[in-house]
Amino acid sequence: MTLPHGLTPGTWTLDGAHSEIGFTVRHAGISKVRGRFNDATATVSVGSTAADTTATAVVKTASFDSGDANRDGHVKGADFFDVEKFPEMTFEATSIEAKGDEFDVTGNLTIKGVTQPVTIETEFNGVAVDPFGATRAGLSGETTISRKDFGLTWNAVLEAGGVLVSDKVVITLDLAFVAPQA
Repeated sequence: MTLPHGLTPGTWTLDGAHSEIGFTVRHAGISKVRGRFNDATATVSVGSTAADTTATAVVKTASFDSGDANRDGHVKGADFFDVEKFPEMTFEATSIEAKGDEFDVTGNLTIKGVTQPVTIETEFNGVAVDPFGATRAGLSGETTISRKDFGLTWNAVLEAGGVLVSDKVVITLDLAFVAPQA
């Protein structure tokens, strides 16, 4: 399948200032905690078709931010990300399947030294030229993972039943990429 209008071959780089890698996890079975990772790099090497395109990302685990310093400290510690031993999580696409302006990006996600296959359902949001002449492309996506599949197994049982932190984590992506300079 051909590329979406305006998306040209070359290596596009993540604009971290205009992107968000977020997450949502259920807390105590009654509410949701949302947050983000504030430090990531990524490239999309656009080929002549989606099938010829590759993507990689590196996220600094110490950039975890849920808006609560105590929780963030716990999650960055050995019970969860263990950022001292595992400072990065990575994603490397193994296939990209185009469906119009939507793509299934399948690849290997590595968290805490454990690699699992995931598919991210993404939507191409278009291409625009900013006032400074840079060409940008937008992409949104979502996937759901089991945190236990990646060795993030800490939990606490609640008196009324259930657990403090759900196993299911929804990862959301709102990404802006900058085209290669001519």
